[in-house]
Amino acid sequence: MRAIIVNSPGGPDALTLSTVPDLEVGTHDIRVEVAAAGVNRADIMQRQGRYPSPADAPQWPGLEVSGVVTEIGDDVTRFGIGDRVCALLPGGGYATEVVVHEGLALLVPLSMDLIDAAALPEALATVWSNVFMSGELAPGETLLVHGGGSGIGTTAIQLARLMDAHVAVTAGSAEKLAVCGSLGAEVLINYREQDFVAEIKAATEGRGADVILDIMGGSYAARNIEAVAINGRIMVIANQSGEPATFDPFRLMQKRARYWATTLRARSLAERVLIVRSLEAAVWPLIASGEFRPVIDGRFSFATAADAHHRLESSAHVGKIVLVP
Repeated sequence: MRAIIVNSPGGPDALTLSTVPDLEVGTHDIRVEVAAAGVNRADIMQRQGRYPSPADAPQWPGLEVSGVVTEIGDDVTRFGIGDRVCALLPGGGYATEVVVHEGLALLVPLSMDLIDAAALPEALATVWSNVFMSGELAPGETLLVHGGGSGIGTTAIQLARLMDAHVAVTAGSAEKLAVCGSLGAEVLINYREQDFVAEIKAATEGRGADVILDIMGGSYAARNIEAVAINGRIMVIANQSGEPATFDPFRLMQKRARYWATTLRARSLAERVLIVRSLEAAVWPLIASGEFRPVIDGRFSFATAADAHHRLESSAHVGKIVLVP
């Protein structure tokens, strides 16, 4: 089979389309012929040598795919040959085939484009596990999303609105904020021109956001604590600032707030399966009905994977980027 590997860490040009050995199918695994693979910030970090795959996963990038089941393990009960699926992976999605535990896969509704479905698993699992399972966002509460124009951001806006919560976002351009507004965000903050702490307080009569989904980390830590409501939850899922986080713990105590940092890839198989099953029950009906749709910025071929990474790193994108074999 073919896969996009990284022979040595570097820039986007380090991505190399190569032939690799086929993967073995375990008793609870399915083999999927890949229709598309989602592109994520974690893939960039892996390409740079900063975020390797777990030891038991393929050592090339790719955390989510969509495609068609071509083989099933002896003990597989959830899927059959020919099923259209998307799947959450610990690595190895940039390939013409993947092998994944059946518990990490989901049927793609017939109403959903199979290539676009590659944009679902990672963003949905990240948002659902952080904002709803851990952050416990409730109807009527306010969610503040940093990076509202990102794949995570456009996913979080839609899910929160579908769950009857209010949404505020930060983004760096009027164009991105316009997309966020079209998805249902009610408070649109240009972080280049406005202070998000002041804006979220003004929008909530001084109360602040009940849940904050933070991809920036670093210097945002102290400001998030000022922006969060009493008993609020700050969910940190990335550190795109590249800076250390410093804040006054007493201020966090005064808010009786939680500052919670998580990753998805490093969780146990059982934890990831639990997240996927929760997604299936709560969110998949919204996908089947068309109420939720991923925002797709662009499709790139495997041969132009470097361009896809350039696009993501430029932060010019809005929504998700996918690679097509």
